[in-house]
Amino acid sequence: MDIIAIIQARVGSTRLKGKVLLDLKGKTVIERVIERVSQSKKIDDIVLATVLDKENLKLVNIAASMGIKVYCGSENDVLDRYYQVAKLLKAKHVVRITSDCPLIDSCIIDEVIGLHLDKKADFTSNALKGTYPDGLDVEVMKFEALKKAWGNARLQSEREHVAAYITKNPGIFKLENLEYKENLYSKRWTLDNPEDYKFIKKIYDNLYDKNPAFKMQDILKFLRNTPGIEVLNKNIKRNEGYIKSLKSDRVLDIE
Repeated sequence: MDIIAIIQARVGSTRLKGKVLLDLKGKTVIERVIERVSQSKKIDDIVLATVLDKENLKLVNIAASMGIKVYCGSENDVLDRYYQVAKLLKAKHVVRITSDCPLIDSCIIDEVIGLHLDKKADFTSNALKGTYPDGLDVEVMKFEALKKAWGNARLQSEREHVAAYITKNPGIFKLENLEYKENLYSKRWTLDNPEDYKFIKKIYDNLYDKNPAFKMQDILKFLRNTPGIEVLNKNIKRNEGYIKSLKSDRVLDIE
């Protein structure tokens, strides 16, 4: 298997409980994420990486009904989840997608993958220097880079956030970044809070029926023609989860 996408997901969420099961035009958020990642032309397979407990069996069942592979692993060591999946499937490259991105754009996924392969990078993203809206983040890494991170990451934040060890060590890894021609960094299209859900639901309610595979440009056009919608969630800070993780960081005893 050359390129696999791993979508990390779990039902528990401190800011918006059960957010991956919320409805977007008749399907759950996680179904919409899987659908949109499936539109990629460069990904060979998709795996849902979740946690094995009663609460997350709903996600297992959803993935199974969509014909998507599932891996159940550690709740807090997300890095280990990714590594174990990649090792099992003998992946050469791993694409990391999070389940709080139901507006993820398959064209951007393919652009990041293309840059990654062209530059023979260890790690490529469109968020190292942010120019894309929050919620369209894509990360691609070689299996060797993922394995090295898995073997060396010792901080709790580095185990909870898959690429943290890699991005903190540019001297060890070759990093590349995809930049957009316009700086859209201030736009918030991710799902972490009730205000985010209201915003994303507006996008789906207005765009999905016309074009189920709507892209970033379609969203931007809609927002330009519908002033006021972005006010719904504009005051929420970006990367709250990672910032919170850093504040409570500690060295773990990993064998």
